[in-house]
Amino acid sequence: VQLQASGGGLVQPGGSLRLSCTASGFIRGSYNMGWLRRAPGKGRQGEGVACISSSDGTPYYGDSVKGRFTISQDNTKNMVHLQLDGLKPEDTAVYHCATTTLGCGVMITPPISYDYRGQGTQVTVSS
Repeated sequence: VQLQASGGGLVQPGGSLRLSCTASGFIRGSYNMGWLRRAPGKGRQGEGVACISSSDGTPYYGDSVKGRFTISQDNTKNMVHLQLDGLKPEDTAVYHCATTTLGCGVMITPPISYDYRGQGTQVTVSS
């Protein structure tokens, strides 16, 4: 399984970014996909940000991003996107795409778990 994330960058508070993840090496539909983030000093495992059910497209979000982030999927292209709006300095982290064969809850509710995690993309929110 390979997961390639892109779309990170530097943005001012209140700004927006769109992250994308391209997956390969597995049958789409057999995994739920989502995003977690890791910031210095906030735990090695990271924080679950969002996950989307491969079967029915139901999204799940961490409490800190609800109402600001939106996850979507394109099953024809094995891609998952994360729209980040209303960004705050505390959103600064490396964002990783991840997969799980279990329900999305395991990727959102601490302690989070996942089967595969890709190389991340840096998101920095600063004025």
